[in-house]
Amino acid sequence: MSPASRRTSRFTVFAEAALAVLVVMGPLSLGGAARWSLVPLGVVSALALGLASVGARRQGQSFQLPWLAAPLAGAIALCLAQLVPLPTVLLQVFSPEAAALREFALVPLGLPGLRPVSMDPPATWRELAKHLAYLMAFLAAVQVSRSRASRQRLLSVVAFTGTGVAVVGFGHALFGVNALFGVLPWVHAQPTLVTFFANPNHLAGFLGLAATVSLGLALTAGSRGRALVFALAALVSGAGVLLSLSRGGIVFFAFGQVLLALWLIRQRRGGEGRPLPMWGRSAAVLLGLLAVLASGAYLAADRLWAEARTADSVDKLRHSKVELWPMMARAAEAFPVLGMGRGAFEPTFPRYQTESNPNTLTHPENVVLQWGAEFGVPGLMLLALGAWAFLRLLRQEGHGAAELAALSGVAALGLHNLFDFSLELPACAAAAWVVLGTVARPSEDKARMGAMPWSARPRPVMAWAMGLGVVSLGAAWLSRQDLESAESELVGLVAAKAPLEHVRERGLALIDLHPSDYLLYQAVAVAYANQGPAQAGSALAFVNRALYLRPVDAPSHRVAARALLVLGRRAQGFLEYRLAHEAGDVNVLLAEALPRARTVDELSAMTPDTTEDAVRLADALLNTPGRQDAARDYLAWAREHFEGRVGIAALWAREARLRLARGEPEAASAACAEVERRDPEALSTLLLRADVLRAQGKGDEALQSLERLLARFPGNVELSFTLAARELDAGLTRRARDTLEGVGPFLTDFQQRARLLALEAACFEHEGLLSRAVERRQSVARLQPSPDAYFAVARLQEALQRYDAAARSVHEGLRLMPPGTRKDVEAWAARLEAVERGRVEARRKELVEDPRAQELEHYLRTPDAVGDGAMP
Repeated sequence: MSPASRRTSRFTVFAEAALAVLVVMGPLSLGGAARWSLVPLGVVSALALGLASVGARRQGQSFQLPWLAAPLAGAIALCLAQLVPLPTVLLQVFSPEAAALREFALVPLGLPGLRPVSMDPPATWRELAKHLAYLMAFLAAVQVSRSRASRQRLLSVVAFTGTGVAVVGFGHALFGVNALFGVLPWVHAQPTLVTFFANPNHLAGFLGLAATVSLGLALTAGSRGRALVFALAALVSGAGVLLSLSRGGIVFFAFGQVLLALWLIRQRRGGEGRPLPMWGRSAAVLLGLLAVLASGAYLAADRLWAEARTADSVDKLRHSKVELWPMMARAAEAFPVLGMGRGAFEPTFPRYQTESNPNTLTHPENVVLQWGAEFGVPGLMLLALGAWAFLRLLRQEGHGAAELAALSGVAALGLHNLFDFSLELPACAAAAWVVLGTVARPSEDKARMGAMPWSARPRPVMAWAMGLGVVSLGAAWLSRQDLESAESELVGLVAAKAPLEHVRERGLALIDLHPSDYLLYQAVAVAYANQGPAQAGSALAFVNRALYLRPVDAPSHRVAARALLVLGRRAQGFLEYRLAHEAGDVNVLLAEALPRARTVDELSAMTPDTTEDAVRLADALLNTPGRQDAARDYLAWAREHFEGRVGIAALWAREARLRLARGEPEAASAACAEVERRDPEALSTLLLRADVLRAQGKGDEALQSLERLLARFPGNVELSFTLAARELDAGLTRRARDTLEGVGPFLTDFQQRARLLALEAACFEHEGLLSRAVERRQSVARLQPSPDAYFAVARLQEALQRYDAAARSVHEGLRLMPPGTRKDVEAWAARLEAVERGRVEARRKELVEDPRAQELEHYLRTPDAVGDGAMP
């Protein structure tokens, strides 16, 4: 045993073991996302700091506090400041938004108590517990890493933990298992590499850090065997980064390797610091890493290319992370003094979200925006302090390859968090702080250079470790009612139709904990709305608060619309339906608002400011029996309102179609002229003119115009179908069949194929070829099963006196009909079956009475006779 080893206290070794447990526990707690992970995180961190302080006292060492501890300490202080309940006057100074929320939403509900700056106190308590744990783990790692052996072991734990995570992912991929160990499926995520991490970006961040640390250990290993082991660990973790398919993770992992290579080259050329490992080994390790990663990239090339191509799609760019940054920056600007509360971004951001998004944005996925929004200007100052402390640590002399690799991995992970939020969860954050602790360890050289700004005696640090551990556990206890569980509880009560008073009482208690969560107000509003018209006013009061907190929430707008209609404020109600549509509810206008609208004013109030939506509403009115007059009046308003806009021709086209349906060919011709004036060359315009000519009794002219159009637009499926139908109406079945035969090669889907077969069947019916028509109709029923398709087959089979087959076709259609609409069809099936039974009995009687048919008697024997064993 070396002298250095004999001087290491066993308490320091125990502290090292606690830090190792902390690193391994991060991935095992589902990347730190598991709710239960907060308590062991605090306990193990406090235990590590306490043991490290005892070990320092036994070894006669002072406890050194690096500059990197300052940002963590500052974050803890800010969290505590955000959790202090403030009087209204002070709250308006430090957070006008929190004061406004209190006055608008909480005080009228009977919640007038003092409020903290944090918009979600339980979330801030949770973040406080995490920051306390990180600080304790970092300080413990700094002290433990005084021993070179301990330092090497800690880095090895990080390296091999990443390797283990990657191996778990490879095993799942090898056996095709999509759930973690086959028992834990990811509900809200579908990771490409199934590991303990649901988010592939977080997985790539953790594995990238582990791979870089492994590479540093391989470069400084004392023997070839150890170097080979660490090199293999680096290769496995690096391959895991590639197979995660995280674009940002892959890019910043590669950046970390390049950064390490540049630092090694710079240090070699400078000839300063401790000697580097043999360059032959370094080159071999780096080239081996490059070769294996290149092989992994080749094997996953198709999936990587498909993932990369998604970044080029218009929709991906429109809703990319960078596209959302300006909106998130505006949210941060509303909380400049002390921020919205650490961890409170998820419930608070919807208040400032101006564009609907189907996803819940839990983080800005940018560390600068994250700290700027949650901590305000002080948070940005802490980030700047942390960056300065990291650069100060980097510029210190005496770093070896392992230390440079650790710093490269942490730098890559930190830069990756400009586009991700892996450092918001304990797995990556705890590992990063432990790795930084191994580099920021105290030494004589660093002490002389002023790298350690503060020092403390071990005994006070022991007391601080106990106190910080208690505070961390207390913060974890106060954060136990998190946002997700609160929402699930209240929504569950509403879904179970719990008593209204109970829902209101529990809802107010949860709102008091999470005052900025719009979903809690919405759930209570739904509970009131479920009570009927009598509670519409209370439902509206709660839903107004939900809309204050999330103006683009479609369900809240829908609830508000229903309540306003019940209260007789119809114009406002239909305006809310329009807002629900604009917030992303694409079905609310046609499914709910349109059937309730009575007047043109109400229809105009619900119409979004686009001609496309106006055309959709007009089409729905035209296709609704009994609403032709409403469609006419609405079209008149829409044409006037949207005059001069793109798409106005479509509204005039609907007017022409309406006039045709009402038997007003002259008015239809005038409307068609307006369409031709605005969009003369469109195929739809030319088809409309042909229909108008036909309605005016100019069938031959209409048919000729369609034939000329087909010459201009050969292969147009819709035009060919229209022409064939008109030729069929004119009795030109041969020409109709020729037209359909010409369009066959241009069909693209089953729907078009079914329409072609239906038209061919109609042609055969006109020619009296009913058997061929039956074949076509049966093909249509197979392609697009529907009651009408089967009934068309049955009618032809009945005409051919195939009553048994016709009855079977009717029963096929019956199975596709709603239960309450089957009476007449069942009577039809019964009639067909009765006719078939009559035919069978008549034929049976004829055969029995005919002496020449005695040899056929065995074919007519009843089942009972066969069962009795009678012989022919």
